[in-house]
Amino acid sequence: MFSDIGKLILRLNVGGMMIFHGIYKAVYGVDGVRSMIEAMGMPGSAVYGVYIGEILAPIMLIIGFQVRIASVILILNMLVAIFVVTGGNIFGINQMGGWIIEPQAWYLFGAVAIIFLGSGRFALDIKKGH
Repeated sequence: MFSDIGKLILRLNVGGMMIFHGIYKAVYGVDGVRSMIEAMGMPGSAVYGVYIGEILAPIMLIIGFQVRIASVILILNMLVAIFVVTGGNIFGINQMGGWIIEPQAWYLFGAVAIIFLGSGRFALDIKKGH
C-alpha cells in the first residue's frame, strides 16, 4: 500500500507541476514557443503539441489513466523542450550553478520512473497500474 501512495505522489508531482506550464500557455498563448521552434527549423504548427504534452498528459497522470502513454508523451515534450531551449547544449551550467536542463530533467526522469512503476492502486486504470 505504501508503494501505491508513493506512485500517487510521484504522479501528482509530475502531472501537477507540469499542468501549470500548460495552463499558462493556454491563457497567454504559445507565440514565444512558436518562435523558438521555428528558429530551430521546425514547423510552427508543431507548437500545438505543447498542449498535449503540458495539459492532456498531466491530466492523465493526475487521474491515473494510461500513465505509461502519458509519460511517453511527457518525455517527448521534454526532449523537444531541451532541444529548443538549449540548442542541444545539455551539459551547461545555469546562472545559479545548476544543470542547464534541470527543470526539464526533473519532469523527464519522473516520467521515466512512472513508466517503470505504473500508476499504482490509486488510479483510474487500476488493472493496468500493477
